[in-house]
Amino acid sequence: MNSIHTQAPRLLIVGTGDVAWRALPWLLQRFRVFALCRSQENAVRWRMAGAVPVIGDLDSRHTLRRLRGLAHYVLHAAPPATEHAGDPRTKRLLAALKQGQSLPRKVVYISTTGVYGDCAGARIKESQPRKAANPRARRRVEAESLLRSALRALPASARRPLCRAADRLRSSGSPPGLVILRAPGIYAADRLPTSRLRAGTPALLPAEDGYTSHIHAEDLAMAAALACFRVRGGRALNVNDQTELKMGEWFDTVADAFGLARPARISRLEAEHTLPAPLLSFMRESRRLDNTRLREELRLRLKYRDVQAGLAAALNSPGGDHPA
Repeated sequence: MNSIHTQAPRLLIVGTGDVAWRALPWLLQRFRVFALCRSQENAVRWRMAGAVPVIGDLDSRHTLRRLRGLAHYVLHAAPPATEHAGDPRTKRLLAALKQGQSLPRKVVYISTTGVYGDCAGARIKESQPRKAANPRARRRVEAESLLRSALRALPASARRPLCRAADRLRSSGSPPGLVILRAPGIYAADRLPTSRLRAGTPALLPAEDGYTSHIHAEDLAMAAALACFRVRGGRALNVNDQTELKMGEWFDTVADAFGLARPARISRLEAEHTLPAPLLSFMRESRRLDNTRLREELRLRLKYRDVQAGLAAALNSPGGDHPA
């Protein structure tokens, strides 16, 4: 059972994956949490954890009718469908959430730093123009734009009417609108590239390699939860830790931590002819992220300041990927 009264502000989770699951215990202490679930099996899991499951599928418009007028707050963590150029899932979600001219008071959307495209290793802030270079990131750009347009079009007075508890939440500093969390490579004890290392997949030569950024799944989950209360609407935040590594250095760091062989290094030209397209799309981009907004506006204290701290925790985790 949910641990708070049914008159608490209602929050809808869309995208019941790892990050939302990690955020759930914290959210249950402050919201009546609903979770959009595609299957009965998933619904049982979320119900047992304390959420109220709502059966529905973002790929099927008619299954989303129960979302209308349901939530004051939405945590949108669902990825776009890979078979589309845009993001019809977010379009269907917005259509389902609308009640007359009303929308939820606040939407927190987990996006990707891939929307910036290649920045040639430069350190970038959230004001960096979005120049997504691959289909995966372009779908995220469309999702961000759809959400911005929908929530900007309505004045705050036209958003979801608040219950008393939600009104208190607003008066305590929960501004309305959209907050976009742009996450880089998400890792955790069970989300590490150890299979890639064991397969012997090469990395780029140091001189040709690009910078990659990281965030532990637990820190991203806490950022998503805190964004419901902090940060004014209309803001985007880079959600990354303090690590500055090139991609090959990241793989070397993981290999060293788990007693695996470091990957061989090849030229970019060799990589273009031998590596799969999804991996190449990451290798073609290099950027370092400024996380000032994360620290000063969201006031998030990272549990894992850098990947070394995260990997140390992974080595002591009973559910992690440990050396063979």
